Amino acid sequence: MDALEHSGHRTIAIDLPGHGTRTHERFSLPGAIEAIDRAVESCTEPPLLVGLSLGGYASLAYTREHETKIAGVVLAGCSTEIKGKPVSAYRRVADLVARTLRPGGGTWHVVTDMLESLDGYSPLDDLRRTDVPVWLVNGSRDPLRLDERRYLVARPGARLTVVPRAGHDVNAHAPVAFNRVLLNALHDLRPRDSLVVA
Repeated sequence: MDALEHSGHRTIAIDLPGHGTRTHERFSLPGAIEAIDRAVESCTEPPLLVGLSLGGYASLAYTREHETKIAGVVLAGCSTEIKGKPVSAYRRVADLVARTLRPGGGTWHVVTDMLESLDGYSPLDDLRRTDVPVWLVNGSRDPLRLDERRYLVARPGARLTVVPRAGHDVNAHAPVAFNRVLLNALHDLRPRDSLVVA
């Protein structure tokens, strides 16, 4: 945010349901889309929408429904279709962990809520139907980049950056490289506002 604001771009970081100041809430995709929309509506012009991981999937779902409200979208750490047997196994493990941690706390319920909310959701379908500029950013060590080539086929013209030696949290593992992608996207689009989905 400091790098973007230093470059003259107003930046809004939001918490999705189940995250940060909204940890007490249950995550749902409609709730995430609503949170993004409130932030986008506060912008003076269509912003660049940036989402990482679950925020990336939510940002893409938002883009598909409201693409006339944004200038473009950066999708980081979310280049995989969330489906199939590995996801079912992960859902069972996450549900077990969430039940084990209650009532002592923990936020594993976000993982189970996310898997339930994204069940049947296809980012590839949304990419095929999206007309705004798209940037994909993945760490080279991120396990959620399995379908990045399929993403590029689904959305011709999308730009892909794979950051060497970075993992899933590419923004934290390689902040300079991540900021460079954002600043280049903002330079291409030239909006004053950028929206960061945490």
